[in-house]
Amino acid sequence: MLAGSGNPRYAFCMSTTNWQILGDAETLALVPLQELHIEKTKIALSYINGQFSAVSGFCNHFGGPLGRGKLDGEYIVCPWHNWKFHHKGGQGEPGFEADCVPTYQLKVEGRNLLIDLASATPRKKKPHPPHSLAREVKRSPGPVRVLGISTTNMDNDFPRVSTSDLLLEVGMKHAGDLGAEVQTIRLSELQFRACEGYYSKAARACTWPCSITQMDPNDQMERVYEAFVHWADVVIIGTPIRWGNASSLYYKMVERMNCVQNQITIANKQLIKNKVVGMIITGGQDGIQAVAGQLLGFFSEIGCSFPPFPYVAHSRGWTAEDMEQNVAQVSESKDLREGTEALIQRSMRTAQMMLDSESVNELFRGGRKAHVLEKKMN
Repeated sequence: MLAGSGNPRYAFCMSTTNWQILGDAETLALVPLQELHIEKTKIALSYINGQFSAVSGFCNHFGGPLGRGKLDGEYIVCPWHNWKFHHKGGQGEPGFEADCVPTYQLKVEGRNLLIDLASATPRKKKPHPPHSLAREVKRSPGPVRVLGISTTNMDNDFPRVSTSDLLLEVGMKHAGDLGAEVQTIRLSELQFRACEGYYSKAARACTWPCSITQMDPNDQMERVYEAFVHWADVVIIGTPIRWGNASSLYYKMVERMNCVQNQITIANKQLIKNKVVGMIITGGQDGIQAVAGQLLGFFSEIGCSFPPFPYVAHSRGWTAEDMEQNVAQVSESKDLREGTEALIQRSMRTAQMMLDSESVNELFRGGRKAHVLEKKMN
């Protein structure tokens, strides 16, 4: 005969019980871990070594569905962010035992497996200090701050000349000459993981800061989040054109920045306010407007604004394969240098106007993407 839970934590008298049938015990035993709904309660039911156990179906972290996870020995692994809870006792993995999800008493009567919903033990959450990026976004006093982000992929041990980097350096120098605080981030120098699709698991599984950033202390995307969200007033993105698109590093970065936009939908929280984005786009072949359109679309969706004429661009056309001449042309071009400096001036002026007027302090919802996500957790 199939056994019940056998959990010693249930060796106490209950003043009330609420026994409900979960289903045919023989059938339920065929699945090692499954999610069940009984009344308004979600259960993670496991069957290990001939014995049933039941814990709450909601993870302590972000409410992930434990019953849809997997088993790692005696622990249930949440499918959202890999938190672990003992299948029988409900406690967290070693080192996190103070995190406990509710457990339930089970018994087998005839062919049926029953659960006592009234036997639920208390949920206990171990205090976890918030990530440093999770602090309130609040601009400290000071001059306009300009962040340059180079998305050019590069062998940093043997660097080549990049035309977008050349103009980005011109822009950063000019911003400093105008009295701005400046910093440059080169994505090629950072070690950061690509987006792993937490939003595809469930909308609420995509967190701020990014789930990867919270779980992996070696993931250097944190530097981009810190500079972009908490520090910069102006962000200048430099990218080459790669087959009509921005660089692969650019896409790797913005996929990870989707967590910024998702906060609007998930938490009604606007992280980006009073920030201006300008762009430097260069390439051997054409495709400037397509690349600019993607950048404009993405950064507008996370709450950024743009100066008049928001990008400087250069290409030599479809048949130009003499790239060494392209580098020389950009390096020696007075027009491109002056155009980049003018972009910096427009961007800083726009940012200063916004800071002076505090013009973007209210979240204005747009289309379907900006609707509030309804949360349903039992």
